[in-house]
Amino acid sequence: MTKKKSGFLTFCFSLIPGAGEMYMGFMKQGLSIMAAFWLLIFLAAFLNIGPVLFILPILWCYSFFNVHNIRGMSDEEFYALEDDYAFHLNHIFPLSHKSRRQNTVLACALIVMGVMVLWNNMTNYLEWLIPTPLYWAITEGIPQVFIGMLLIAAGLYLIRGKKRELDEEDRQEGILK
Repeated sequence: MTKKKSGFLTFCFSLIPGAGEMYMGFMKQGLSIMAAFWLLIFLAAFLNIGPVLFILPILWCYSFFNVHNIRGMSDEEFYALEDDYAFHLNHIFPLSHKSRRQNTVLACALIVMGVMVLWNNMTNYLEWLIPTPLYWAITEGIPQVFIGMLLIAAGLYLIRGKKRELDEEDRQEGILK
């Protein structure tokens, strides 16, 4: 049975992602958060894809506030809380035929990460073949332009989807009247 712990030590352990949950007795949840945190650092370093590290502050804040929310629960809520893994990958990335949109998002994310890894590795070879000014234009300019185009496309997609949703609601209201 999990027991509430000291407030000071809870605060100290909450500064390390996953450690606060583990200190409070939620081993599965703490382990999954800690593993995700260190796995992201490893992937970013090993695959040389630094932009993945933008997820770390989000994960750290989640862990920090999760610990303090658990600590602030009433005794009844606290004792009723079950220890479970923080991330259920089958819920985040369901790989069934029913979730085609989520599969597409996962596929796009994997493709973008693969392109980033290839780009980082191939630019090392380009430096030997191309003169320095042109090399810098290619390696610095093209990724930024590509990311800008992706952001614009994503924004347009979101606007178009919302407009379709509103048009569908208007059409449904017209049918009901």
